[in-house]
Amino acid sequence: MTGPLVVLGDTLLDRDVEGVVSRLCPDSPVPVLDESDAADRPGGAGLAAQFAAGQGIEVALVTGLADDLGGARLAGLLTAAGVQVYALPMPGATPEKIRFRTRGRVLLRHDRGGSIASPGDPAEAVLDLLNDAVAVLVADYGRGVARHPALRAALSATTAPVVWDPHPRGPAAVPGTRLVTPNEIEARELTGAGASGSRLATAARGAEGLRHRWRAAAVAVTLGGDGALLSHVGSTPMVVRAPIIADGDTCGAGDRFAAAATVALARGALVSEAVEAAVAEASAYVAEGGVSTAVPAAPASGATALGPPSTPGAAGARIGAAAAGAVVAAVRARGGTVVATGGCFDLLHAGHLATLEAARRLGDCLVVCVNSDASVAGLKGPDRPVVPQADRSRLLAALGCVDAVVVFDESTPHAVLSWLRPDIWVKGGDYATGAGGAGADDEPQLPEAGIVRRWGGQTVVVPYLDGRSTTGMISAARSEDTRRRVTR
Repeated sequence: MTGPLVVLGDTLLDRDVEGVVSRLCPDSPVPVLDESDAADRPGGAGLAAQFAAGQGIEVALVTGLADDLGGARLAGLLTAAGVQVYALPMPGATPEKIRFRTRGRVLLRHDRGGSIASPGDPAEAVLDLLNDAVAVLVADYGRGVARHPALRAALSATTAPVVWDPHPRGPAAVPGTRLVTPNEIEARELTGAGASGSRLATAARGAEGLRHRWRAAAVAVTLGGDGALLSHVGSTPMVVRAPIIADGDTCGAGDRFAAAATVALARGALVSEAVEAAVAEASAYVAEGGVSTAVPAAPASGATALGPPSTPGAAGARIGAAAAGAVVAAVRARGGTVVATGGCFDLLHAGHLATLEAARRLGDCLVVCVNSDASVAGLKGPDRPVVPQADRSRLLAALGCVDAVVVFDESTPHAVLSWLRPDIWVKGGDYATGAGGAGADDEPQLPEAGIVRRWGGQTVVVPYLDGRSTTGMISAARSEDTRRRVTR
């Protein structure tokens, strides 16, 4: 495999609220849930991407993320799960699905936010990603990402196998899709086929009709605990029975099926082999407890709209995507200006402090994007960083001019910028007249300038104190150490 497996689609924020029911409401005959715990996880395309990443394969997610606390929470959860996030700006609020549960059973599901909307245009890097993908899963939840013309054109042009997990409100799969994976209700709704005859006969009609209508190579209709029915060109429909019959939480089983099939195709499996693997994966997933067992849940954060954001006071409370999202949302709610800057910040020194103080004066909050240890090593060499990311983050967060700190793993902060979307992006140094290539009257040619311009942001450079640099400090320390050893 040469490129990543790409998941493209709509991401939601899922929350499970667990509790105990021991009484009925006195003014209405409904159960009262005494909450004991709450946990967040990515849903929709984000859940499918997390499932694929759990198979030991490189995964990139192309999705729309709203500029709110939920979007920040999703970006943090996905990044922590090892998923590379390529975010398209999405208007409105992050869609949330909240399940109220007791003793393993769902009492009520509450959906909110995320009306159907068109995401912003993808960057060239996103289109290149689709071109280089080893396989693509379109996890369509009917909220707009799969409709984007530029993304559909890129999907039509890719030579990688495309798996399309459809939604009745979503668009048709692009012609030539390798495998479409509706459940039996979706297949009937998408084709208008009635439910006459046996269950298998109904599924076969739906699969065949959808395959012809969308000009897909194959359609696998999932049948819950009975497995799946596969219809592909030139063959009698094939029934793949589930190896395990389980009665459990099926939330996310369709995403697990689609992700497993896509991973199998990425590894060279035939479509029939991929469907068999997907049925086995989905069956085991339900038998083992479903999403609550398969996806480690993160304790619900104040960065979601369900509760008030925590006030970043102590240094530790200012670190992470949730903290950054809370700060940004609060500033934007009062019409303020969000400023961000980034760097390695290895051996924090006076030059760094001057840059950070100058950046903070440009707006109403400052979010610092910090290269992770792996990112620093890739940029600076195996001997760096000198100070690990946890310590660098705490030192930065302790500064009065810093409102939040978020760590990123990539060589550039493009992914974190795409959901943070600062009004002003700041760097310290001589970019305006030095290696950046711009003149004094031009916009500084920072690597991030193009992505910041996408949402109307501005890149600026602030003066840097001469003679201060981490590299110089390390070199001086090593020279002094060598001198002392020689003079002993």
